[in-house]
Amino acid sequence: MTVKPIIMHPDPLLEQTCERVEIFDSKLKRLVRDMFETMYEADGVGLAGPQIGVLKQIAVVDADEEIGPIVLINPEIYDQNGEELGVEGCLSIPSLYGEVVRSQSIKVKAFDVKGRQFDLKASGFVARAIQHEIDHLQGILFTSKVVRYIKEEELEVEG
Repeated sequence: MTVKPIIMHPDPLLEQTCERVEIFDSKLKRLVRDMFETMYEADGVGLAGPQIGVLKQIAVVDADEEIGPIVLINPEIYDQNGEELGVEGCLSIPSLYGEVVRSQSIKVKAFDVKGRQFDLKASGFVARAIQHEIDHLQGILFTSKVVRYIKEEELEVEG
């Protein structure tokens, strides 16, 4: 497994729309393993293809111990409920945090590394992480949705 360099804002790659994955092969599996390794090394809970320079609809999330690692290939949110304000950051924009309104619960359809379609229901923090990563695949950064920026000192007090 290889830890990939994370693309940093304001690199224009981060604002590109990603292409659908068409080929599910060993190269894709290796890429997904590298994405998890990169995310864990950076202490993140999610990572999307463009953050490592891959303009494909691939994202990985690991935001809850009980649920475990999630691979999302060509993900689409097809149902969402409620709204929740929460703090977000981004591995591509270190030391910047802000409050963002997201759907409280979502239903997503996506593919796994073997090309099998699945449905996933998520709520709370996992839903937030998934929505953040899917935004990356559309070239949308969380900074375009921030209601209020938060200083790092405030984070330590809040959480």
